[in-house]
Amino acid sequence: MKRCIGQGKLILPVELAVCIGAAIALSILFNSINAFERIVNFFVKHENWQLDEYFCVLFFGGIGALVLAIRRAADLAREIREREIAEAHALSLARHDPLTGLANRRVLQDELPALLEEARSSTSQCVVFVIDLDHFKPINDVYGHDTGDAVLVKVASRLQRVVGARGLVARVGGDEFVLAMLQEPGTDAPSRTAIQVIRALSAPYEVGGRLLELGATVGIARAPVDATLGDDLLRVADVAMYDGKRAGKGTHRFFHADMDQRLRARAMLEAELREAITTGDITPYFQPVIALCDDRIIGFEALARWHHPTRGTIPPDEFIPIAEDLGLIDALSQRILRQGCIAASDWHWDTTLSINISPVQLKDSWLAAKFLAILQETGFNPQRLIVEVSENAITDDIQHAAIVLASLQNVGIRVALDDFGKGYSSFSHLRELKFDYLKIDSSFVESMNTAESRKIVSAVAGLGKALGMPVTAEGVESAEVADALRELGCEHAQGFLFGRPVAAIEAAGMVRSYDDRAELLKRSAR
Repeated sequence: MKRCIGQGKLILPVELAVCIGAAIALSILFNSINAFERIVNFFVKHENWQLDEYFCVLFFGGIGALVLAIRRAADLAREIREREIAEAHALSLARHDPLTGLANRRVLQDELPALLEEARSSTSQCVVFVIDLDHFKPINDVYGHDTGDAVLVKVASRLQRVVGARGLVARVGGDEFVLAMLQEPGTDAPSRTAIQVIRALSAPYEVGGRLLELGATVGIARAPVDATLGDDLLRVADVAMYDGKRAGKGTHRFFHADMDQRLRARAMLEAELREAITTGDITPYFQPVIALCDDRIIGFEALARWHHPTRGTIPPDEFIPIAEDLGLIDALSQRILRQGCIAASDWHWDTTLSINISPVQLKDSWLAAKFLAILQETGFNPQRLIVEVSENAITDDIQHAAIVLASLQNVGIRVALDDFGKGYSSFSHLRELKFDYLKIDSSFVESMNTAESRKIVSAVAGLGKALGMPVTAEGVESAEVADALRELGCEHAQGFLFGRPVAAIEAAGMVRSYDDRAELLKRSAR
C-alpha cells in the first residue's frame, strides 16, 4: 500500500481495479437486452456444457473477490490513518515537553528567528525572559519527584496565564523556562512582565495536601539591544538570570556586558567549591563557648573555613550560599560534623560541639539519621552535639521543622535557636519547637550601651530562665559587656573576648590549658 506523494491519495490494488472493471463490464452487458438474450440463447443451445453452473461460480466468485478487496482497502486505509496519528503524536512529543505540554527547546530555537525577523521589520523589540525557579531542588529532594513534577505542571499553567497569546512559553530544562515575545521598545513592559512572572510563581502551591513555596529569578535580554541572533539572545538572558541569582534570588535583571565576566568568575568558584568539599579543603574552625559564672570552656562552635590556595581565605557568607544553590550544603555539613567529632575526641568528655544547619537541611526528614550515622562512626556521644538553627530557617514550614528537630532530639542531640531576635521572633516558635538553648543575636550584644538593646537582652535572658533554656550571648568583645551579661542572667557567652575561631589543634590546646589551670586552682585551694 502506497500513497501518492503530496496528494495523500490511495493507489488502488490491481485486483480491486480488475473486480471493479468486471462489475462495470457486467453492468454494461446486462443493460443491453440484445446481449442478454444472446447469452441466454447460447446457454440453452449448449446446455450440455453446463455453462450456467460455471457462470454462477464465476459471478459469485467475482462478488466475493470484490468484497474482500473492499475490506482490504478499508483495513489499509485505517492503518494509514493510525500511522498518520502516530506520526503526528511523535512530532508533537518531539516539539513539546511531555510533562507540562509547553514548547521545548527545539521549538524555541525554530520560532525565535521568526520573532526576531518580525521585530526587525516592525517597530517592536524581541524580548527573551529566562526564568529559573528558586528553592525547587529541596522540594524534589524532600517530597519526591512526583511532587516536583506536579509543581512544574502548575508553574507552566501560571506562566501561560501571564503570557496569554502574546508570546511563546517553553520549558528548556528541569526547572528553567523561557518566555519570548514582542514588546514596545523604550517602555517598562519587560520589567512589568518579569514582576508579573515572579509574583505568579511565588504564590504557594498546594500539592498532596501540602502548601509549598517557591520563588523565581528572571533574566531579561532584548534584541537588537543585547544580541541579534536567537542563540546569543538566550545566552545573555541566561547570564542575566544567574546575576539575579547571585544578587539574592527572587528578582529580575537586565543583561549588561559586565555580567559575563562575573558569571565566569562564579562558574570557576563553583567548580573550585565542589573540589574543595570533595578533597576536604574546607575545614572546621572552633570558637569557644564560655560559662560566664566561672569563665570555663563548656563547648565549641564549629565554623566552616575555606583557605583557597590562590584567593586566600574565602568568607563563609560567600561560599555557603553557593553550596546551598548547588545542593552541596548537606555534603559540606556532614564533612564539618565528621571532622568536628574527630577533633572533639581530644576535648574534655563533657565539652559540647555546636554545628549550624541551613534552611535546606531543615527540610530533610532523614537529617537525624544522617547525623546519627556520623556520631556512631566517630564514637561521639549524641548528647554532646548541639545543632543550631536560625529563626528564618523555620518559618517556611514550621510543622515539618518541628518533626525534623524532634527527630534530632529523640536520638539525644540538643537544639539551639540561633540569632534569636534577628529574624521573625515569635513565642509560638518557642512553644511549638522544644528548643534546648537560646542564642541572642550579636547585634543586640554589641549595642548593649543603648538602653533598648540592654532591655532586650535582659528580657531574653529572663525568658530563657523561665522556659528552662540556657541563654548564650554572641558577639562579646569586651569585659564590660561580659560583666553586664552576668548581671542580666545570661549563662553562656561567645565572642572575640574569649577566643577567635581556631584550628582543631589550637582548640585542643585551649581545652588542655583550661584543664591545667583548673588543676592548679585545685592544688592551691588545698
